[in-house]
Amino acid sequence: MQRPLAGLTKKNLATELTAGVTLIAIAIPLNIGYAQIAGLPATAGLYALIVPTVVYALVVSSRQLVASPDAAAAALVASSIGGLAAAGSADYATLALAQAIICGVMFVLLAVFKLGFLANFLSKPILIGFVGGLALDIMVSQIAKMLGVKIDSGGEFVDKLGGLLSGLGTTNLWSLAISAGSVAVLLLGKRFLGAVPWALVVLVVTTIVVVAANLDDAGVDVLGEVPAGPPALTWPMLDWTVWLALIPSAMALTLVTTAEGLLVSRSYSEKHRYPFHANRDLMAFGLSNIAAGAQGSFAVGSSTSRTAAMDQARSRTQLPSLVLAVGTLLLLVFGTALLADIPSPAIGAVVGVAIIPLLGFRDFADLWRKDRFEFVVGASCFLATLFIGAIPGIVLAFTLALINMAKRAANPAIDVLEGSGDPGESLLEDVPAGSTTVPGVVVVRLAAPLFFANGSVFTSAVERAVTSVEGEPVHDVVIDMEAVTDIDVTGAEEFEALRVWLAGNGVRLSFSRMREPARLRMQKLGLLGDAKIFETNRAAIIALQSGEPNETTPTEKSTP
Repeated sequence: MQRPLAGLTKKNLATELTAGVTLIAIAIPLNIGYAQIAGLPATAGLYALIVPTVVYALVVSSRQLVASPDAAAAALVASSIGGLAAAGSADYATLALAQAIICGVMFVLLAVFKLGFLANFLSKPILIGFVGGLALDIMVSQIAKMLGVKIDSGGEFVDKLGGLLSGLGTTNLWSLAISAGSVAVLLLGKRFLGAVPWALVVLVVTTIVVVAANLDDAGVDVLGEVPAGPPALTWPMLDWTVWLALIPSAMALTLVTTAEGLLVSRSYSEKHRYPFHANRDLMAFGLSNIAAGAQGSFAVGSSTSRTAAMDQARSRTQLPSLVLAVGTLLLLVFGTALLADIPSPAIGAVVGVAIIPLLGFRDFADLWRKDRFEFVVGASCFLATLFIGAIPGIVLAFTLALINMAKRAANPAIDVLEGSGDPGESLLEDVPAGSTTVPGVVVVRLAAPLFFANGSVFTSAVERAVTSVEGEPVHDVVIDMEAVTDIDVTGAEEFEALRVWLAGNGVRLSFSRMREPARLRMQKLGLLGDAKIFETNRAAIIALQSGEPNETTPTEKSTP
């Protein structure tokens, strides 16, 4: 089993510690903003950087992935809990804790039963649309904060947008100036001096300006008092019906985090050539979320931006996450007074700039160029997330993904090689150069498993291949089984109907390149009968041409 802090050596210790300081500068201001997005106090974002971060860093297989609440998760927390309790209330915070614990249990179950593959249903268009919709919803709230306009941040997107537009006349000019300057520093600083923690610089400088000029008296909203002290162990006490009501949103959070987290984790492990263990990573997410719910925080996911920042800082271990935990703990114990006067417009600017890439404009343009249907999937998920809600949005996305999958599976590639026509290249791999099949023989390959969605399509293709041949009538059909890895009951029924049809038309049925699992499956389903099984297409052509017996029988083991 991989040891904790794998990859840490004396040579890279200084680099890892420096990266940890950088991570502190990035994570603390962002988590304060994300807690506000979720409708929770700043401490909820900071607590997530202590115990959950330590648990994750010591358990995960990834040497670089940074775990933390992110913008999309925070927005999903707000949209799912907002209908159950008022943002900022004690009941609301308790629901957030319970939701994190449910997420943790789901992650553990995924790891134990090795069900991480379920997240594969969240294709790229779904993630683009879902995260993009959440990001735009967040952006409206952050723009309001940057302008000093009061809106109901826990409301629906349309209500928040309406509140922002109707409140433009109440814009606070000092708030506008702070946010405009902050955005300029963040964007220009990232472009020209990317190594500098500009988010921290912005918060420090704007806080000094607000305090020096007493801008809070001029209407500039500030963070306010942050309770000092480390997180305390707790447990949400709720009726079981409330726990059940939180399951759908926890499931959405779990699936999105699984899809994004495993994808990012795998990409960095491949890039830097260290082991990747998906189930161990899922267990790490599970334990860290349970820890988050048991000590006053909210759902923890993967942070793509912070992971990229650590990669740029040449970090290759989880030590920076431990440094982050220690630094955050020291801040909560000794330095919360420094947080009270941070201006909300600056926090809004930091979060707003951070989520710009999540809006997915370039990704949508790329989908439009590559595949219009997948663009529709992403756009539908985007609009549903905005106007219906996050949970209905992800349900719609799953439905569209299944439709997309069924659409592709129902139209598999079917190659036909016949004596009087042009041979398909994919069937000529083991056929002598310059040759085709003998007259009266047709070779057909289905490049997919045979199941309910494509069974009738395959049988119709074979029937057309038999009846459309000009010249000598077809008397032999060879099914190339190389790509057929499975057959379900509906596919078997379609295949049996094809066998009957071929026999009724005086056509013999043979097989080639059949894999052993497929042979056993077909034997169990009673589809082999007395059909010949050939090792290669070439062997089938030669044998059927010369009248030689088959190379293997249905009861013998054939080589894939």
